[in-house]
Amino acid sequence: MQFRKFGKHNIQVSTLGFGCMRYPLMPDGSINEKEAISQLRKAVDNGVNYLDTAYVYHGGKSEVVLGKALKDGYREKTYIADKMPIWNVNTYEDFDRLLNEQLDRLDVEYIDFYLLHALNKDTWDKCKKLDVIKFLESAQKSGKIKFIGFSFHDDIGTFKDIVDYYDWDFCQIQYNYMDEYNQAGIEGLKHAANKNMAVIVMEPLLGGKLAIAPPTEVQQLWDSSIEKRTPAEWGLSWLWNQPEVTVVLSGMNSMEQLDENIKIASKVSPDLLTDSEKELIKKVKSKFNELTKVSCTGCRYCIQCPKGIDIPRIFGLYNEAAMYNNTKNSSNVYRNEIKKENNASVCVECGKCENVCPQHLKIRQHLKDAHEYLIVK
Repeated sequence: MQFRKFGKHNIQVSTLGFGCMRYPLMPDGSINEKEAISQLRKAVDNGVNYLDTAYVYHGGKSEVVLGKALKDGYREKTYIADKMPIWNVNTYEDFDRLLNEQLDRLDVEYIDFYLLHALNKDTWDKCKKLDVIKFLESAQKSGKIKFIGFSFHDDIGTFKDIVDYYDWDFCQIQYNYMDEYNQAGIEGLKHAANKNMAVIVMEPLLGGKLAIAPPTEVQQLWDSSIEKRTPAEWGLSWLWNQPEVTVVLSGMNSMEQLDENIKIASKVSPDLLTDSEKELIKKVKSKFNELTKVSCTGCRYCIQCPKGIDIPRIFGLYNEAAMYNNTKNSSNVYRNEIKKENNASVCVECGKCENVCPQHLKIRQHLKDAHEYLIVK
């Protein structure tokens, strides 16, 4: 495992972080705790010391399972990153209540890296009105948290406003070779790094889409390289090639994914990629842009649809059909496994999904398009 300095602070964190949003599941949808704990401990045993969770992950169970994994001496080997659910905060007192609940779930005395979760312009305005900085500094002074940061989903202007408002220790942004100019993007990465902030990267493989076997047109591009890498290795190498990136979070929900990512993390250092390899990634990006229908990462913030529409799954089928020349299979799944009362056609266009979408997708129109494509094709 390789390590990088945590921004302005003299501590070393693993370049690979374990994202606890996508634990392995049981058939009933609950967390497979035994497998999750085994994966977490194997990651730590192989040098991963940055473990990232949040109040809302797995319906509030992610923190609990992480706490269990950190028993038997593992807490002392790791740094915990956790996030304040701003949408659950209505008063200043809610900050303390929620932080204390998180400490209880984790069964720890303090959280190393504490983030305001998924900031955008509106939630940042809310945080300022509720005097969030006062709370964070108070929690830090009391020893409940060590380092102060935020995660982010909005435009570059809002990102810079937040970064420049306070002397943050770190931030977490969505960043990959497909999102180089989306949200905070490369401009935000460099802006934060210039402030001596550690930068944590989420969605490094775009919800797994950049790790699976690509369409023929993309694979032909990868095959043209002298240096042979898996799609996941290309995506992670592109990130670790940049010295401004401190930690790359990966939601590794199988031992195979964990082993592959640990192997990649052990050998990729800044400025490893050649100019020709970076140019190749640009060509792959262009090809994916030609094929992708909906840029959904599968974060599932939209699943509280009043009509029970599984929006990420439908978009996944839509993209798979269009990108991988697999329309027949995707259409069969859509027709046979998604109930008519929950398919895209029952959308009442209430807009609740769009209000919480970190990608700011036009979900209502995409649902119409997906339904037509998967039913008619």
